[in-house]
Amino acid sequence: MPNQVFDQWIPVEYSPDVIQRVKQNSAVIAYGQNVPMTTESRSTPRSGGVTMGGIAKGGNYGQDTTTANDAVWLYAQKYGGAVPIAEEDLNDSLADIVNAKTIDAGTSFAKLFDNSCLAVTGAKGTTGWAFDSLYYLLTQSNAVSGYVANANLNKTTAGSGVQYNDLRKPLKQVESGDYFDPGNLVVIAHPSFADSLRGVVDNQGRPIFNESSNGTAGGGQGGGATLFGHPVHWSLGAKTSATPTPTPTGNPLLIIASANYMLVGNREPLSVQNIDGNTGLGALSDTAYLKFRSRRAFAVGHENAFAILENVG
Repeated sequence: MPNQVFDQWIPVEYSPDVIQRVKQNSAVIAYGQNVPMTTESRSTPRSGGVTMGGIAKGGNYGQDTTTANDAVWLYAQKYGGAVPIAEEDLNDSLADIVNAKTIDAGTSFAKLFDNSCLAVTGAKGTTGWAFDSLYYLLTQSNAVSGYVANANLNKTTAGSGVQYNDLRKPLKQVESGDYFDPGNLVVIAHPSFADSLRGVVDNQGRPIFNESSNGTAGGGQGGGATLFGHPVHWSLGAKTSATPTPTPTGNPLLIIASANYMLVGNREPLSVQNIDGNTGLGALSDTAYLKFRSRRAFAVGHENAFAILENVG
């Protein structure tokens, strides 16, 4: 194929193949609430609720002066990567190597994005990231929202594996709060939890979670995976790590999330730029470069809309 020459950044998420791959691998993008951003930061109002009461005929309306209202800030983080491609591979390959690399970049970005949003244990001040992860936020107290540090962070007992009550507890924490919406509740889990669900048995050794017709533990017959009736999205980024990475190696996480409170800022979609091998950076070696980048933000609407189960092994 002839060498491609284009200088502008081309959004690749408009490609059905790429956007489908991103959504398959990123639970946050698949379920989160999209917030368009035209600048580096954006404020989204957060209401603490409104207290209602009865009013006598002709009586005055009661005024709620105790509920705090504030805003959640979204700060865009830049994601990027580059890959060299020899001009010979561009010219000689029967396969579309540019499209293949673009889809691979979408997969890597999706895993990195989920990890940075959900599972990073360090604060943004130590990672250099633009925002804190859900995991970190659930380890911190928030005087404005009233959340108490570690209240919604649960861990399995070391050496005991995932037990039935381990799975019930984080769901109960979200269901019993003011931010429970059964129509918007989703489960995000690392794929290793699929086998953990298969291993949960009753006192007679019988599996509690029957597999779906597609072999996924916890799923209903003929449908996708579910846990206690709520859809499960498997995410390879849902493992703890000290800093954001597309290949985390820490403890697997299962996250109960009210999707309405999972805010995803979209400053710039995943885009690609081709630096040709004739006049660009790789002119001396006939090497073209594909550069990929995206600018996204993440914020938690309220800590009590989420709960985490961490499998410590």
